[in-house]
Parts: sequence; structure tokens; C-alpha cells
Amino acid sequence: MTKILEEIINNADPAYKSFHQKLIPTVDPECVLGLRAPLAQAIAKKYANASEGEAFLCNLPHKYYDENIVHAFMLGALACGLEELTAKITAFLPFVDNWAVCDGLSAHLKNFFKKPEDVYGFVRECIDSKNSYTVRFGLVCLLNYYVDGEHIDDVLQICQGVKSDDYYINMAIAWLLSICLVKEYEKTLPLIEKRTLPKWVHNKSIQKARESYRITKEQKEFLNGLKIV
Repeated sequence: MTKILEEIINNADPAYKSFHQKLIPTVDPECVLGLRAPLAQAIAKKYANASEGEAFLCNLPHKYYDENIVHAFMLGALACGLEELTAKITAFLPFVDNWAVCDGLSAHLKNFFKKPEDVYGFVRECIDSKNSYTVRFGLVCLLNYYVDGEHIDDVLQICQGVKSDDYYINMAIAWLLSICLVKEYEKTLPLIEKRTLPKWVHNKSIQKARESYRITKEQKEFLNGLKIV
């Protein structure tokens, strides 16, 4: 047993394990230990730039979900060059098998996205992947780092171009479009008005946008009238 896995096990919470298992249905329940996110972040930060961390990042695949979430957080805490970090993210993505690790990885890569244009090509490559969670990772990176006036036209084109029956991909598209409505309402509205997206994605995008406090009451009412029945 590695030092990092030992620390994960020693800090696991059985009560949290029972709760969290229900949130990640694609993960074998026996592979969930119950490490809470703040402790996962602390362990990741502690070992990210130590020899134990380097060995841990190379030791793929991991057995436990909790190891994967620590791995994701550790990538966000690494002090290394962009080329090396890109290689480490690329090596990890094929082993991401659930939304929580996928989204946690994207959210913690703030250093990686300091200059978004430098890694935009990488994000686009992820969206073209045949691996569902790699595609979702790319879409979530768009909503975290690229919904702005400079990228909105391209982001909307991507949303229209991704065709999938995968629930987690379609949920990411809907989530992304809802953020587009929140941040770039006038640019995004014509796509919603056309009603050309798959029905589920279209309606879920509207639902999630209407849940935002940054959408006005009038906008929410108008969007509600655009649902596909």
C-alpha cells in the first residue's frame, strides 16, 4: 500500500461513503472509501510536488474512486511546465470514469488555464475524443474557462456539433448552454429560438438557465415559452 493510499484510507468517513456512493452511480460502490473533498484537496496539495506524488501520478489505473479524485486535485496543484502538465492530464483522462472526477479535474486546473488560448487546441481535441468522459471534460472546461465574448460563437457551434446518446455528455452540453445564456444571453438566445438541438438537451438547457439568479424574471418567462413539448 502506498503512503498516499494509506492516508486516504485513514481519513475516509464511512457515513460520507454511503452518501457519496449514490452520487456516482457509474462507480463500483466497493471502490468508494468516503474521503471528503477538503481532505482530498489537503492530501493532494501535500504530495503534489513530492516524490510520493510523482510515483502516485504514474501508478495508473488506481483501484479506488478516492485515489482518482486525489489524482485530479493533485494535477491542479503541480508546479511544472505546460507541456508536462498536458502530458499528465492526457495520461489520466482515459481512467476517468465518472462525472465527479471529470468535473473536479477541470475545476482545479486554474494554473493550466492561466492563458486559455494556449490550451484551447487541447480542449478541442478532448471534445473530439471517443471517450465519453474525455468529451465531458472538454465541455466542462469550456463552461469553466471559455464562455465569453471572444469564444461564444465557437462554443455555440461546438454545442450543436456534439452528437451523443450519453447522459453525462448531454448534461454537460445543457449545463454549458445554460452558462452561455447566463453570460452571453443575446448571443445564445437565437440558438434556443431555433429549437434545433435535441429535445432533452434543449429543455434541460432552459431549465438550468432558469434556475440561475443571474437570469431576469422576464428572461426566465421568455425561455419557458421556448421549451419543446
